[in-house]
Amino acid sequence: MKRCPTCNQTFEEEWLSFCTQDGTTLIDSAPLSSEAPQTIKASIPTEASNPNEQATWNLPSGSGSGGQLFEPQPVKPVWQPPPPPAYASPPNKSLSVASMILGIISVTVGWMCFGPIPAIAAIILGAVSLSQIKKNPERVTGKQFAWVGVITGILSLVMFAGVMVFYIVAMIMSANQR
Repeated sequence: MKRCPTCNQTFEEEWLSFCTQDGTTLIDSAPLSSEAPQTIKASIPTEASNPNEQATWNLPSGSGSGGQLFEPQPVKPVWQPPPPPAYASPPNKSLSVASMILGIISVTVGWMCFGPIPAIAAIILGAVSLSQIKKNPERVTGKQFAWVGVITGILSLVMFAGVMVFYIVAMIMSANQR
């Protein structure tokens, strides 16, 4: 059994080493003796001028003679975990992906069906995306996709121009043979 030397409260738990009331280090209490425990006489409380004030206690001092007036300690706020971090929005790479898709379409079937329109759109979207990536790299990503769109768009325009030159040369040759 342990006892608090300040408030004389006894504790049955052997694992406790500090008083739960005032935090004083507990001491091993001596076996019960024939003396009666010391009686603490509380003073008569006076009316408080403000009813919202907390009551004060007349507790004994460490010396054992007389009481000393202690102000109540303010209630400590309970620990709460910090708020979770703000979720970062995922990086935007939609223009880059659109540029790449239009570039691939323009190289594969666009020069036959749609003419130079998908290639021009891929080059413009890729250039705009690269500009946004340069201005704000942590928010806009997809630099590789944008470059693929620009390169395939240029390649498609070169192929379309080659086909057009071939077609015009063939037209001129066929007109000269007549």
